[in-house]
Amino acid sequence: MTELINDIYLRAAISGPVERTPVWMMRQAGRYLPEYRAVREQAGDFMSLCKNAELACEVTIQPLERYPLDAAILFSDILTIPDAMGLGLSFKQGEGPCFANPLRTSSDIKNLPIPDPADKLSYVMNAVSIIRRELKGRVPLIGFSGSPWTLATYMVEGSSSKEYRHVKGMMFSDPQSLHLLLDKLADSIIAYLNAQVASGAQALMIFDTWGGVLTPRDYKEFSLNYMQKIIDGLTRQADGRKVPVTLFTKNGGQWLDIMAETGADCLGVDWTMDLCDARASVGDKVALQGNMDPTILYGSPERIREEVATILKSFGHGNGHVFNLGHGIHQFVDPENAGVFINAVKDLSPAYHL
Repeated sequence: MTELINDIYLRAAISGPVERTPVWMMRQAGRYLPEYRAVREQAGDFMSLCKNAELACEVTIQPLERYPLDAAILFSDILTIPDAMGLGLSFKQGEGPCFANPLRTSSDIKNLPIPDPADKLSYVMNAVSIIRRELKGRVPLIGFSGSPWTLATYMVEGSSSKEYRHVKGMMFSDPQSLHLLLDKLADSIIAYLNAQVASGAQALMIFDTWGGVLTPRDYKEFSLNYMQKIIDGLTRQADGRKVPVTLFTKNGGQWLDIMAETGADCLGVDWTMDLCDARASVGDKVALQGNMDPTILYGSPERIREEVATILKSFGHGNGHVFNLGHGIHQFVDPENAGVFINAVKDLSPAYHL
């Protein structure tokens, strides 16, 4: 494989020494970029874009052509595994993801197959290989998956939800079936992420988008336990170096201390918690990623730079910080403002690494 030119993200994600704070953005290849919208229109629809390895590579690299980012993240979707399990994924305009065959009974779950990444998910591995080749070592490539709880939420609800009626109903009325589903998903994710590493991914991230809707007890039982299983089963070395693993539970700041015990290298933090408090909670056990409110990017350049300075000061001096938004960049953000954010991190962060 081509030698990595910029490895600052990989160093920071394992709390190694860095000369400045690395920066990338969740959902950095997305609808806020006009060049992305053009390629998506060319592909026809979102999943067609995900399943076309060459086009997925093109949109993965697009933000790197605009901004001095320190990592690329695979362009794909967290719902590729449920799609490969035969649930009939589609994306409806203005409604988000929908499944034609949601899981509502114990027999639905018992009959659910565990997909072979080399078969129905081969398009993801092809994309990883092509992206890694086309990056030519300029920055590392991050692979990812949704967490078991997050995937289960979509699979049982059948779409996005505000009430979580079906999945929480199953959790409280038939927990055995939900545990079986979560266990199957954990096994599927282990195989999926390890295949991404074998195909060229140099770091991994697990997105627990809906973990924050659970009580502390239920979070441990139905979300964290299964992310722990995944971490225990992951490939952690490739190309002669460590493969950093980041866990991110949206609205999960109150659980950072127990998340830090999983063996993850880095924890994502959203904007509902100051980084100084997050750092105090985890000590030197893990690195932290975050945590700027994405809506700051609707503000003036001066306000954006001020927020970057505030977050850098909150984390303080030393290693173990990957600057990022607290969640994905919004589709209506001016791309120029994203550039202000990224350049501010580059300008202001070296003072914290002297």
